Amino acid sequence: MTIRSVLTILDPKTTVRFEMSTAAHLFDVSGLACVITGGASGIGLACAEALAENGAKVTLMDINANSLDGIVSSLTRRGLDVRGELVDVSDRASVATAFQNTVNHYGRLDVVFANAGIDAGPGFLGRDGQRVFEGTLENLDLRNWERVISINLNGVLHCLQESAKHMKPQGSGKIVVTTSIASLRSVAWVGTPYLPAKAGASHLMRQAALELAKYNIQVNAIAPGAFATNIADGHVRDPEVRRLLEAGNPQHRVGDPAEIKGIALLLASRASSFITGSEIVIDGGALLGQAD
Repeated sequence: MTIRSVLTILDPKTTVRFEMSTAAHLFDVSGLACVITGGASGIGLACAEALAENGAKVTLMDINANSLDGIVSSLTRRGLDVRGELVDVSDRASVATAFQNTVNHYGRLDVVFANAGIDAGPGFLGRDGQRVFEGTLENLDLRNWERVISINLNGVLHCLQESAKHMKPQGSGKIVVTTSIASLRSVAWVGTPYLPAKAGASHLMRQAALELAKYNIQVNAIAPGAFATNIADGHVRDPEVRRLLEAGNPQHRVGDPAEIKGIALLLASRASSFITGSEIVIDGGALLGQAD
């Protein structure tokens, strides 16, 4: 026998009532109109697959035209409802146009993953423990600083702004920001601009969650640790880099992007109806420290 409970969400204007029972119901994303930036590879692609494979309508946004076209073609051949938009998230006008095109196509906007990001080059220490000249504070390239901030922080702001514009009138929505465990701790071998950009995105997410709660819009973040993606030219796939990362993780491995799929479904679905302003770490225990 299935035990069912009823959840009633009260709003000053409306009462929303739905049953919470099976996992299929809780995590149902079928028919939802979704946007995923940085969706042509890595974590963004894994989120797109998780949603599209479960019946969502997904717009992939990416700056890499060739990768975007290839992924959209591959997913549509599988019968998934996926389309692409070429977007530079650092350009507010580019983001606004792509979001409007998506709303024009689907008629609404239900879920947004603000995932696009780049690395920041070397930190002040190399993997060998030696100081790296170009990564030290006094030698930081300000052009690189501005580029990282413009994509990893301003890009999130642009996505939040466009999401709010389209979600507030309908009184619902889910927004998920990709931050990093680098938003929660300092890392000597990570390029310095990356850390304040991700920390800023983390706090921006919480501020947006506070503001948008009135409109039944939940805003959360995932904070990945080391995953085998294309960021930093796929450096995690380098055997030496991978060995060092695995040695520092209590599970002694790096993450596969497919391991993001579960949390993506949670945060996109009604299962997370009372979760907002949360930054969920998914790092295999890296923040806990080294173990045997």
